[in-house]
Amino acid sequence: MHKQNAIQAAHRPKARGLRQLPAMDLPFLLLVLALVGTGLVMLGSASSAVALYRRGDPYAYLRPQLLYAALGIAAMWVASRVDYHIYHRLAWGLLAVSLVLLTAVLFMPEYNGCRRWLVLPGLGTLQPSEIAKFAVVLVFAHIISLNHSRMGSFGVGVLPFVLVLGVVATLMLLEPHLSGTVLILCIGAVLMFVGGTGLKWFIFAGAGGAAAVGSAVLIMPDLVPYAANRLSSWLDPFADPLGAGHQTIQSLYAIGSGGAAGLGLGNSRQKHLFVPEPQNDFIFSILCEELGFVGASGVILLFVLLLWRGITLAVNAPDRFGALLVVGFVVQVALQAVLNIAVVTNTIPNTGISLPFFSSGGTSLLMLLGEMGIVLSVSRGET
Repeated sequence: MHKQNAIQAAHRPKARGLRQLPAMDLPFLLLVLALVGTGLVMLGSASSAVALYRRGDPYAYLRPQLLYAALGIAAMWVASRVDYHIYHRLAWGLLAVSLVLLTAVLFMPEYNGCRRWLVLPGLGTLQPSEIAKFAVVLVFAHIISLNHSRMGSFGVGVLPFVLVLGVVATLMLLEPHLSGTVLILCIGAVLMFVGGTGLKWFIFAGAGGAAAVGSAVLIMPDLVPYAANRLSSWLDPFADPLGAGHQTIQSLYAIGSGGAAGLGLGNSRQKHLFVPEPQNDFIFSILCEELGFVGASGVILLFVLLLWRGITLAVNAPDRFGALLVVGFVVQVALQAVLNIAVVTNTIPNTGISLPFFSSGGTSLLMLLGEMGIVLSVSRGET
């Protein structure tokens, strides 16, 4: 009887559960969760006053962000279990979708002088530039991994990347979205350099970039006053303290008043309608005010560790495609954090760029966590 039961059990169809996978990289996962958790706490504090004033609810920005964080963490877990090689087949299709969305957003109503968001009735807004960043990393990693031995030539190592970046950058400049354009160009340049594009082509690209700026001035004259206004307010924000320089001045007041240890979580004064957009682009200034130099340094350290751990995973990736995906995604986070902090401290002109994992924005958080899931998928070491 026991032998018969054993035979029946052996031939019984097995339950189809989740397949067993190698473990994901725990340090990278913990760093991502630490950034998300800290970002949610800071968003709740930084946005409370402006949310109460604008929407009559101090949690109006935090509540949807919590939902997007939960959805993003679920997406990260799913992405970590999906074989990342599938993105070879999805790269070009996703780029095409992102170009359609970048074109569609140009017909949307302006907000603060820009057209960057698609309004989805009943669902909120969608920022196509976030999808474009993701698509550019996928396409570049796809091309480089398939043609690595020929990356030294112009036809393979330069031309397709210039065409992709040129189309994406042009559409984003029309929004206008200068910070997003700079970020995508930098990500593309890093991937090309890591992928093996010859150094001489970067020298030529510098000259071409200067020519492109001149062309943009002629073709898109509306971009000139927009950029000139940002540049003048950066050089001397106190020349127009109630106008173009107001945001930067209030940000610097917030950072300076934080001191070494800060005023304490929730005790910011500048978030009470002094710093514009404290829930978004300038959330780091409120962080400095409440947590001080020590807290700000801790957040910067988290970003540095995320970059370091990501590069370590890229070096040990099973193949070139996985390595390039990891480099693209972690460099995107690091570059965006650097640009945001540089803007908040008036190190560079105000470009309107958000702080990853901290600034309010569902599209950004979902895409970031999905990308981190792909990094975790690569960390499992499956070929």
